Amino acid sequence: MAKSFYITTPIYYPSGKLHIGNTYTTVLCDTLKRYKQERGFDTYYLTGMDEHGKKIETVANERNIPAIEHVNEIAEETKNLWDKLRISYDDFIRTTEKRHKTVVQKIFEQLLDQGDIYLGTYKGYYCMPCESFYTETQLEENHTCPDCGRETTQLEEESYFFKLGKYQKKLLQFIENNPDFITPETRKNEVVAFIKQGLNDLSVSRTTFDWGIKVVSNPKHVVYVWIDALSNYISALGYGTDQNRLFEKYWKGEEVVHVVGKDILRFHAIYWPIMLMALDVPVTFKLHAHGFYMMREGKMSKSKGGVIYPDTILKYYGLDELRYFLLRELPYGGDGVFTPESFVDRINFDLANDFGNLLNRTVSMINKYFDGKISYQDETLDDIDKDLQNTIEEVIVSYKENMNTLKVAQALQEVWRLISRTNKYIDETMPWVLAKDPEKQDVLEKVMYHLAESLRHIGILLKPILLNAIPELFEQLNIEDKHTVWESLTFGSKRQYAVVSKPTPLFPRLDTEVELKKLKDAIKGETEEKSVEESEKMITIEDFAKCDIVVGQVKSCEKHPDADKLLVSQIDLGHGKTCQIVSGIAKHYKPADMVGKKVIVVQNLKPVKLRGILSEGMLLAGTNKNTQEVLVSTKLNPGDKIK
Repeated sequence: MAKSFYITTPIYYPSGKLHIGNTYTTVLCDTLKRYKQERGFDTYYLTGMDEHGKKIETVANERNIPAIEHVNEIAEETKNLWDKLRISYDDFIRTTEKRHKTVVQKIFEQLLDQGDIYLGTYKGYYCMPCESFYTETQLEENHTCPDCGRETTQLEEESYFFKLGKYQKKLLQFIENNPDFITPETRKNEVVAFIKQGLNDLSVSRTTFDWGIKVVSNPKHVVYVWIDALSNYISALGYGTDQNRLFEKYWKGEEVVHVVGKDILRFHAIYWPIMLMALDVPVTFKLHAHGFYMMREGKMSKSKGGVIYPDTILKYYGLDELRYFLLRELPYGGDGVFTPESFVDRINFDLANDFGNLLNRTVSMINKYFDGKISYQDETLDDIDKDLQNTIEEVIVSYKENMNTLKVAQALQEVWRLISRTNKYIDETMPWVLAKDPEKQDVLEKVMYHLAESLRHIGILLKPILLNAIPELFEQLNIEDKHTVWESLTFGSKRQYAVVSKPTPLFPRLDTEVELKKLKDAIKGETEEKSVEESEKMITIEDFAKCDIVVGQVKSCEKHPDADKLLVSQIDLGHGKTCQIVSGIAKHYKPADMVGKKVIVVQNLKPVKLRGILSEGMLLAGTNKNTQEVLVSTKLNPGDKIK
């Protein structure tokens, strides 16, 4: 029975178009899945979308569409992109799906019932882009987010808390007993240091937004991202349901690997295993946290000077070029940099010159010297032949070791070591000289055979990475399927070759100057697109003049009969004019406090009904550093214009 291999990406947040950083994670997992398939494993690959939270609710409101419509659009775009990239995922989990919601609600209630979750009050600094709370000691200067650098706001709300500290010693012991639980080593050290500082209880619910999974026993709370999103890795396998066959097979199987970016290391290395321990679910996974793809100017960002998207590269180049660059250029444990120069160089030097040209030369020489057909020659090997064969054997071993430890860039370096050695073999044996001596025909055929066999081995090793070029290589060398599989990685297992009559370049060489301009213009275009988006949000003085803003005075106020957060106020607008305004400030003002207040009113807002009561305008308010809504007040009189 085949061993199982379960691999996952993080579930991506639908905040916008996915760039090559997200693509790297997805391509890396796809490559590892394909490699394991080649090795005979029973594989399962999960990816998906994390679709809840305040940020999604806010973006959907800005677009004036339901939140589900917004996330449906992003999910469809993401699936289309993965199809273009030929990502071989087996399941695409969405946190808005019923199968996921049911599991999350069961998990939450179980943790609550057994005392691992309790109800309290949360006060802390919140970063909306990261959807994370921080204590004051965790913040950077000026109360900015330690992860993204943006400003945070102070919030206080009722919340359920998860007792992380209860499992602190158990988690540290688990990490000590499983030294390969977190890779690279530097990431493990970060996690251990963080845990040893002491784990605070984790806020795991929210009441300030509705777009999420409701807590069954207290529906005014929604389950927050830590329990909601992290549970996807087992909810997709049917955990906690009658349909748990995949959970039993893959979660409890031989290998489980979570691949994430280093920015979400803590959540996966601390919150997730503790949650599993509390649920009495075995912690079977290994966690790999990779670095970022950067631009020259720093972290990839439209607003900060540059971004590159996978579909932009696919538009001008091929799928293999993208996959190879992404996997080759990001070093294990570190960050990688995307530059137009490095991308074009990888295509021209690695793919076109070193690899593609090796195939062209080999096919051409076999045709020129032997009419396209050669056989295995059993005569004594010289030192050059033996060295090439030894290199092939060494590369297979090191390639396997690197792939098994998720060091794909190093595995590719090893394959290119074999490609370089094979090119050197041509220079050492000088087939063009051997061809001039009729008595050297056997030696020449032996050289051709070594070249063809070397290319066959290279092709098998590159199968999980170069999805278009390798089938083409096998076709040009006319290699049968049985000799393109991992089990055939033995020198001499294919005894005869009959190659195509004319080689076709796998990777045509690029005009560097032309391609650099093309890529730089594309990056500039993506950045300018963002600038246009920002400029479109700007308004002119004529736009502002359309707002009829006046001073009003609250004559009476009462609670909305059907909404706890709303107040209904009667406003004197001066000159004998009044209006009724429904506003969401009940959390900050009592009806009695409102009476007599002078307020700022937008009076030409289109009237709408809020929970069945007509609202004929809007009150202007601001949010202070304590996130309290404060009405804008004035010493002007009712009816006075604001301009």
